[in-house]
Amino acid sequence: MHIIIVGAGNVGTQLAKFLIQEKHDVSIIEANEDRARHASNRLDCMVIHNEGNNLYTLEEAGIAKADALVCVTDSDEVNMIVCGLAASHFATKLPAHFDTPEDAASGKLAFPKLLKIARVRNEDYVRLIHSGGRQILGIDHFIHPGMEVARSIIKAIEHGVMGDIISFSNTPYELGSIDIAGGSAMDGLALSDYRKLVPHESLVTLVEREDEVMLPSGSTVLSGGDRIHILANGKNLPGIFHLAGDTHRSIRKIGIVGGGKLGSLIAEGLLNEVSFMNEHFKNRKSPKKHDFLLSLLSSLKPKSGRHVTIIEKDYRLCKELAARFPAALILNEDISDEGFVNEEQLDNLDCLIATTSNQELNIITAVYLKSRGIARTIAMVTGSGYAVMARHLGVDVVIPMQSVVTDSILSHLMGSGVKEIHSIGDGNIDLIEVEIGKNAPIINKPISEFKISTGGLLMLVNRGKVSFIPKGDYVFNEGDRIVLITRTGSQAEIDKYFNTDR
Repeated sequence: MHIIIVGAGNVGTQLAKFLIQEKHDVSIIEANEDRARHASNRLDCMVIHNEGNNLYTLEEAGIAKADALVCVTDSDEVNMIVCGLAASHFATKLPAHFDTPEDAASGKLAFPKLLKIARVRNEDYVRLIHSGGRQILGIDHFIHPGMEVARSIIKAIEHGVMGDIISFSNTPYELGSIDIAGGSAMDGLALSDYRKLVPHESLVTLVEREDEVMLPSGSTVLSGGDRIHILANGKNLPGIFHLAGDTHRSIRKIGIVGGGKLGSLIAEGLLNEVSFMNEHFKNRKSPKKHDFLLSLLSSLKPKSGRHVTIIEKDYRLCKELAARFPAALILNEDISDEGFVNEEQLDNLDCLIATTSNQELNIITAVYLKSRGIARTIAMVTGSGYAVMARHLGVDVVIPMQSVVTDSILSHLMGSGVKEIHSIGDGNIDLIEVEIGKNAPIINKPISEFKISTGGLLMLVNRGKVSFIPKGDYVFNEGDRIVLITRTGSQAEIDKYFNTDR
């Protein structure tokens, strides 16, 4: 695929790095000279120092033959305008040649339709594309960072904040990660004996040990301090995690540090109580906006009976939060003030979520308040590097915004066969959901014929209404939705087996 990325910030460069590893042709457009030079020095791709909302620049980047345009600049409006320019100017432009004489005679375009993706932070723009089911400025997908992160955080709360949790479509199976406690039942356990300890159907898919990330085998021996990723039915994960030294806790009293857009989205999802929300909408001038946000979060099915406390140091924002969330306790305080922490007895909370724009403050707050007795903490950080440090410091769940947004974009980019992509471990391990299409080469072949040179594992199969961890007698069927774990750079080999559209 030929993909043009407009914006060489953290998300743009992380996305480009992944795509280049997967052997895609990437062009980057960046208006800032320092960012453009930095990207050019780090990435093996074309980097153009210019404005993205320039037709000549888009042509120089190869828009006429591009498969996808991804706009991730710091400006919502620029991202949308660039997509609009591409849609209006290049949608009807004929390619320079045709695949065959028959294509030329029929007028068939030799190149696929340009896929256009825009990152936006204003939920009003996202609402436009969902209302009426029509495209806005020709944009195929809007990516809202706050909404993606809020979903991840609420999902973690629904699972007791036991570690990172990844759910899969139409299946009860989930992938959970947890650190093995020293002296627990799993400390010193050889995976060849795993089934003797764990009665439920489950699978250890990945082991992180210090700076090493392993796709384990039966000879792998687990140790205290290892971070393991386990696939199991969601209802059985708490029991399995207990064997690793963790104890499931009910999450009822929740504190949110930071009442900005992200904190507000999380509160919106947690306080999804009809009586509260209806009264709230009556007193607002634009209820439809919050109806829309609520609908996007409603699939998470938040439980009732939660008590939410929002801590925000901006007084004017606190007044807005109090009007918007009458069921929540709003505290106009600075979380870094130790006297406030002592006075308010925040250690009585079941979980604390740090969502400020300062990732260092989020980590320090989560670590400090956990040392004060809060059982579970969640911290929002920018990149995966801080995520690794925060986990080593004891934060239960760390949400790296860049990775969440990048995964969401990749899930739209990788073709109709690929449904979801998640980066896990050190960022060099990919979790990929694939639906086996018609005439895929792997159909009717046994699992023994699926081999990835860099190492890989078929974790889960969803066939109709039945989900199962495949055994040695599994045979691939058309329509099977499967979950793979592989090292980054294996996409071409996966295509060879499953023939996904690129």
